[in-house]
Amino acid sequence: MIALDDIDRGLLRAMALDAEQSAGALGRKFGLSQPATWRRIRRLEEAGILAGRKLELDREALGFGVTVFLGVKLATKGRVSLEDFERAVTAIPEVQTVEHVLGLYDYRLRIVARDLPDFERILRRRIMTLPGAGAVEANVLLSEERLPGPL
Repeated sequence: MIALDDIDRGLLRAMALDAEQSAGALGRKFGLSQPATWRRIRRLEEAGILAGRKLELDREALGFGVTVFLGVKLATKGRVSLEDFERAVTAIPEVQTVEHVLGLYDYRLRIVARDLPDFERILRRRIMTLPGAGAVEANVLLSEERLPGPL
């Protein structure tokens, strides 16, 4: 783990707000030259602190108006491997995240759908037919608040 100074932390905050800023623009904010800024960004990437920049799409604008968190309990532990379930569930395009969790359910999925009938179709035809899929519990996302910054 590398030591972060105030400029490193400032760069991370600025990039979290707008990852498309040029190294020159970031450098001007922190009193650095463009090459010095690039060296810092590269060092943060090499250390694994800055793991990349991602494109964020507006799901609603693309026609996906419903987000559902689905808890999935495996019905046949031991008979179906976790890897088989994970491989099958990650192949479903509407499944945005797959989290193996401790608690009442074995997995927590984030699923996007066009509407509730579309979610029902995904649930019946794709999720419930997965190897080992057992009990499920669905929670429909009503609103989402995000904290500023990457963490």
